[in-house]
Amino acid sequence: MNSKAIILLSGGLDSLVALGYAYKEYGIDFALTFDYGQKAAENEIEASKKIAEYYNIKHKIIRLDWLKEITNTALVADLPVPDTNLGTSESAKQVWVPNRNGLFLNIAAAYADSYGYNYIIYGANKDEGKTFSDNTETFRAEVSKVFETSTLVHPKVIAPLINFTKNDIVKIAMENSIPLELVRSCYNSGKKHCGVCESCIHLKQALIANHGERYINILFE
Repeated sequence: MNSKAIILLSGGLDSLVALGYAYKEYGIDFALTFDYGQKAAENEIEASKKIAEYYNIKHKIIRLDWLKEITNTALVADLPVPDTNLGTSESAKQVWVPNRNGLFLNIAAAYADSYGYNYIIYGANKDEGKTFSDNTETFRAEVSKVFETSTLVHPKVIAPLINFTKNDIVKIAMENSIPLELVRSCYNSGKKHCGVCESCIHLKQALIANHGERYINILFE
């Protein structure tokens, strides 16, 4: 039986590169994007649509209005997003969404169970694993283990970038002709990346480290 995979696609750097990097190996043909009231929802959805079209895969947007109601941090609530390159547990708390990856992966597992998908791909990575517990190998392995008993299909959760830093991820994108011009990693809702939120800082630093200044001119204010 040929393998096929679902990917969690936010439109950000990690999900874009996870898609491009694992596209052929795992047979990715379906992407899920979630609208939970985040400030950048409109931009993330637009970016995800363009990325899904680029890779010619099915794409579904799932609204989770109730998640917005219980999220009181800066990604959703009327609070300023972090504008420093802290990379600490404290900065992570400022943009935490309750059980976000756990929830998204469980929804993806329901689709996998219904449509016979073998794998669920998401963009966990080494840098964010330092401060976000749902970006770690421990989390990936445990949630994958749960699906062995909570589904009939038993899809495996795969995080192809989990051992890579942001610098590594941009390097992979450039070496594999992954369309970085389509990425949307900003926490804010402006037309272009704001350049000052924590997510933007990480992306810009990784682009500079890989001589990707041409993408900075395209993506940032």
